[in-house]
Amino acid sequence: MNDSRLRRPSAVRTLRVGALKVSYVPDGAMLLKPAGPLPAAVDRHWPRYGAYLNDTRRLVANTGALLVEDGARALLIDAGFGPRAVPEDPAHPHRGAVHGGALPGNLALLGRAPEEIETVAFTHLHADHIGWACVEPPLFGRAAYVVPKEEWDHRGPEAAALEPRARLVLAGDEVFPGVHALALPGHTPGHTGFVISSRGTRLLAFGDALLSPLQIRHPEWSAGGDDDPAQSERHRRRLIAELRRPDTLGFGVHFADVVFGRVAPHADGAVWCPL
Repeated sequence: MNDSRLRRPSAVRTLRVGALKVSYVPDGAMLLKPAGPLPAAVDRHWPRYGAYLNDTRRLVANTGALLVEDGARALLIDAGFGPRAVPEDPAHPHRGAVHGGALPGNLALLGRAPEEIETVAFTHLHADHIGWACVEPPLFGRAAYVVPKEEWDHRGPEAAALEPRARLVLAGDEVFPGVHALALPGHTPGHTGFVISSRGTRLLAFGDALLSPLQIRHPEWSAGGDDDPAQSERHRRRLIAELRRPDTLGFGVHFADVVFGRVAPHADGAVWCPL
């Protein structure tokens, strides 16, 4: 893997999944304190994995969305952080700086206007995944908001803006042609991925079930922000097994400049191979 890609955020990236066009739509970047996403790694393993840290010893991550296009129809998975920025919190063990704002411009680069998005589906309801769905006036004027039922049942006040257009779904439900919900709880109670399938190929958009490619090599490393670390690890291992199938690609929204990839066998178990 090219180490420099691990230390920069991703630009717009596009690939095909069968007949579907799938694009990463950047909204901004995050600089995460390594003690948050990978707490078990801090003392013993960072000398080995220092390539994942930038010059300020932060993990570079993205905030953004995944655009799925089927001809004239368009789905967005997650909605970035929105038009704002938050500085690093020195007193918090893992909250780093986050800035958004680029999603509408990057949708335009991809030839899509926000009003063309018919559905926005959320992996979970954290602020860096619902940002542009909560702005006034609404950015996605025609879209339905697909929310996992278990996640909605545990929602906080920040999700109130979604309620008028919320449509609740369960694991296995189809949210868009070829796109089905996949339960991956642990990071939050209703955390959900989405399986995008067409013509014998599939892509798993797994949200925050994996925050760093390092968790593929070390699935026992749960994030400091996981609601249920044991459950998160259990589903992470199941997810990694699915990603090892030869017909399967993965999308990690927070994976720096390696958002799309495959999981391959490795002496240590498995490894992320970016596209």
